[in-house]
Amino acid sequence: MGRHSLPDRQAAEGRRGHPSTRRRRRTVAIATLLVLAVATGTAVAAKGGLLSFSESCEDSAVRLSVVASPDIAPAVRSIAEQARADEVKADGHCLVVEVVARDAHKVAEALAAGDTEPDFQVWLPDSDLWLERAKGLGEGIPVSPSDSVASSPVALAMVPSASRALGWPRKTYTWAELVAGALGSDRVRLGAADPARSATGLLALARIGASSARQGGDSDTRVAQTAKMLAERMSDGDAQVLETLARSTSGAEEGNPKRNQAVLISEQAAFTHNAEATGAGRLDLFYPEDGTPLLDYPYTLVNEARLSTAESRAALRFMNLLGDPDAQATFAEHGFRAGDGSAEDSLVVAAGGSKPQPYAEPALQAPSDEELQETLGMWTITVQSARLTTVVDASGSMATLVPGRNQSRMDITKESLIQALDQFTPDDEIGLWEFATTLDGEKDYRRLMETERLGGQAAGGGTHREKLTAAFAALQPVPGGATGLYDTTLASYKEARSTYVKGKFNALVILTDGSDQDTDGISRSGLVTELKKLVDPERPVPVIAIAVGPDADRDEVAEIARITGGDGYEVSDPAEIQTVILQAIMAAGQNGRAAQE
Repeated sequence: MGRHSLPDRQAAEGRRGHPSTRRRRRTVAIATLLVLAVATGTAVAAKGGLLSFSESCEDSAVRLSVVASPDIAPAVRSIAEQARADEVKADGHCLVVEVVARDAHKVAEALAAGDTEPDFQVWLPDSDLWLERAKGLGEGIPVSPSDSVASSPVALAMVPSASRALGWPRKTYTWAELVAGALGSDRVRLGAADPARSATGLLALARIGASSARQGGDSDTRVAQTAKMLAERMSDGDAQVLETLARSTSGAEEGNPKRNQAVLISEQAAFTHNAEATGAGRLDLFYPEDGTPLLDYPYTLVNEARLSTAESRAALRFMNLLGDPDAQATFAEHGFRAGDGSAEDSLVVAAGGSKPQPYAEPALQAPSDEELQETLGMWTITVQSARLTTVVDASGSMATLVPGRNQSRMDITKESLIQALDQFTPDDEIGLWEFATTLDGEKDYRRLMETERLGGQAAGGGTHREKLTAAFAALQPVPGGATGLYDTTLASYKEARSTYVKGKFNALVILTDGSDQDTDGISRSGLVTELKKLVDPERPVPVIAIAVGPDADRDEVAEIARITGGDGYEVSDPAEIQTVILQAIMAAGQNGRAAQE
C-alpha cells in the first residue's frame, strides 16, 4: 500500500484506512469462554446480553474487576459506566464492571511473583510485552490474552520551537536519524520514560536500536550512547515524562536545562496533552518513516481456571462490548486508535500529526521477546554502572568441539565474552576468575583479574578493558581438570559480597559446562546453607549462572542462583552467551529493583 495523504494542521481530511498490524495473539481464553457459553445453551445471551429476568439489576448483577493501564483506564471506565446505566446483561445478569488504574509493570511483577491471588479477573496492559514479563519463570499467575481493544503508535513529540528547528512537518526521518538530529550538539533536550517500567520507552529504544543497526557501522555503540543520554533525562513513568516539558515559550523556560523540548510518548499521550494545551503549549509529532511500534492493549484473562462460569461469561460479554462501535467511538474520543492501528485523521491532527509525516504507514512487526530482552539488558547496564565478577569453567571438557563448528566450547565462550565486553562502559567494573579442580594447589579457583573499572589504567600501561580482553583470550581448558563448581561459587560469592559497591549493579556471572565433580569440596546442601547465611538484601549480589552445553545442569545452577536473587540459564551454543548475559542482567536488575520498592 502506498503512502497516505496526510492531514493539514487546521482540518481533517476524512478517514484513512490503515493496514492491519495485528500481532500474533493467543485466543485460548476466548475459545474457552465460547465453549462454556455454548455448553450451557446461552451463547446468544452471553454475546448479546438480551435475556431479561424479573429480578432487579442489583440483586442479579455479576461483578467483574478490570485492572487497566492508567492511560486507557478512563475510557474503559466510561464504557463500563455506560453499560451499567444501560443495564447491559451477561447471560441474563446485569453487568457491573469496576475499572482500576494500575501501572502495567507493577501488575506484571506481581503476577510473575505469584505470591498473592489477584483481586481482578481481567487485565488491560498497554502492551503485550508485559504478558511475557508476567510469565516470569513460569511459576506465577497464568494469563490468557486475546485481541487488542485499542492501539496507539509510539512517536517523538516536540514543542513547536524544537520541531521547526528540525524541519517539521516537511522533513521526515528514520528513528536513528531523528534521535541523532535531536541529540546532536545538544540541539534538543530529549526525555523518555524508564524502559524497565514503560512499554513506550522500551519499544522506542528497541526501534532506535533496530534503525541504527540498519545504518551499519558501530550501531551498538551508538545505541548505548543514546541510552546513556536518555538515562540522564529519564522519568519513572509515562505520566512523569510530560511533566518535564517546557511550560511556556519564555526564554527562561525553554533555556532551563531541567526542561525537555522533546519526549518519546504515545500518540494518545500527545492527544491528551494537546487537548488541555493552547497555542505554543501544543506538541508536534514526528512519525519516523521506518515504522512506529504500537501499544496494543490486549484484553487478558487472569488465572482463567479460577473464574466462575458467571465471571467467564461476564468477561466475554465485556470484551465484546469493548469492540462495539459506541465503545470504539469512546476510545477515539480519548485519543486511541482501533486495535488494528487505523485512525481518523481528526485524531492524528489533535495529537500533533501533520502531513507529510507518515502517520498512516503500517507499523512494523513488533520486536521479538529476545530483542526486547537484549534492549532491556543494554539499558540496565547503561543506566546503572555494573560491577561484575566473571567466573569461567576451565575444566577439560571445555575443550570439547561444538557441533557444526571447528571450535571448542572454550574458544566460543571467549569470543562471546569479548563481544559482550563491548556493551559495557568505562565506568563499569569487571573481573575474571577461572576454575577447575586443584587448579591452584588445593583450591579449585584462581583470580586472574581484579574487578576494576574498565576505563581505569592498568599496571604496566593500557586500560583495564584491554588487559581483561587479553585475559579472556588467554583462557585455556586444563587437561584432566574437573568441574569444581561449589567451592568456586562460595569463594567468589564471598569476595563479591565483601567488595560490594553501593550504587552499582553488583553481580556474579558463573559459566560452567558441567556439574560439580569435586568429591573433596563442599556439598551442594552445604553450599546452599552457606549462601543463605551470606545473602544480604541491603547488599544484593545476584548470581547469574549460565549452563553451557548438553552436559551442564541448568536446574542445579538455577537452584543455587535463585538463593541470591539471580537465576540459572542454559545455552546449547556458547555463542549465545552474550545475549544471555544481557538478558540475565536485566532480569536480576528488575528483581533487585522490585525487592527495594
